[in-house]
Amino acid sequence: MFKEKKTVAISSIVAAVFLTSLKFIVGIITGSLGLLSEALHSCLDLVAAVVTYFSVRFSDQPADKKHNFGHGKMENLSALIQTMLLLITCVWIIYEAISRLIIKEVEISVTIWSYLVVVVSIIVDISRSRALSRVAKKHNSQALEADALHFSSDIWSSAAVLIGLLCVDLFDFPAADPIAALIVAVIILSVCYRLGKKAIDILLDKAPVQCCEYVTDILDNHSEIKEYHNLKIRTAGSDTFVSFNIHLDTTMSFSEVHRFCDHLEKDIQDKIPRCDVYIHAEPEKCC
Repeated sequence: MFKEKKTVAISSIVAAVFLTSLKFIVGIITGSLGLLSEALHSCLDLVAAVVTYFSVRFSDQPADKKHNFGHGKMENLSALIQTMLLLITCVWIIYEAISRLIIKEVEISVTIWSYLVVVVSIIVDISRSRALSRVAKKHNSQALEADALHFSSDIWSSAAVLIGLLCVDLFDFPAADPIAALIVAVIILSVCYRLGKKAIDILLDKAPVQCCEYVTDILDNHSEIKEYHNLKIRTAGSDTFVSFNIHLDTTMSFSEVHRFCDHLEKDIQDKIPRCDVYIHAEPEKCC
C-alpha cells in the first residue's frame, strides 16, 4: 500500500516541476498574466506535492507510545497546509489581475508556445489527477486527495487561460488575459474551501456523516442488539476509529457475546476500510 502511495506522490512532484518550469519560461517570454498565474499555481503545486510525499511517508508509520492512534492526521495537516498555499496564490493573482485591468497595461505576445504549454499542461494535469484520485480513493488518503484536487483545478484554470489567449490573439482583447487570471483565482478559492473545510473538520474530530450512517445502519440491522449508545467516530488520515456501547440479552454467555462482537466488528470493517472498532458490551437493561 505504502509503495503505491509513495510512487504516485513522487510522480506528482516530477509533473509539478515540469509544468512549473514550462509555464514560467513561456509566461515571462509572452508577458501573459494568465500563464504567469498558472506558473505560480504550479509552483505551489510543487510545494504541495513535496509536502504530500513526506506526509504520506510519515502518516503510514504504526502507532507508538507517544501517538496511540497512529500518525494519520499528518495527512490532514498536509491538506491544510496545501490550502494555505493555494490562498497565497489567489491573493497574488487577484492583486495583479485587478492592477492590469485598472492601472497598467501589459503588452502580451501570444505565440505557438503559449498554446502548446497550456495544452501540454491540461494533458499532464488530467493524467495526474486521475492517478492521484484513484490511489486516494483506494487508500482513503486525504493528502493524495488534496493533491488530486490541485491538479484537477489546474485543468479548469488552464482552460480559462487558453480562452484568454485566444481572445487576445484572435480578437485583440488584452483584458481577456487578466480576466482569465481572475477566473483561475475563483477556481482556486473553490478548491481551497473544499480542502480547508474537510481538513479542519478532521483535525477537530468532527464525526464523518457517511461513516455514522454506515455504523448506525449495521447496528440497527442486528436484532441481538437491544440498545446502543455513546457512538463516537473520528478519522485520522486513512484510519477511522469507532467506539460504542451495546446492550445484549442477559442470557447470552460470555463466549457468545465475544463471538457476536467479533462478528459486528467485521461487519463494520467490511464497510469502512482501515477501521478500528471498540465495543463495550453491557447486559440488557431491566425494566
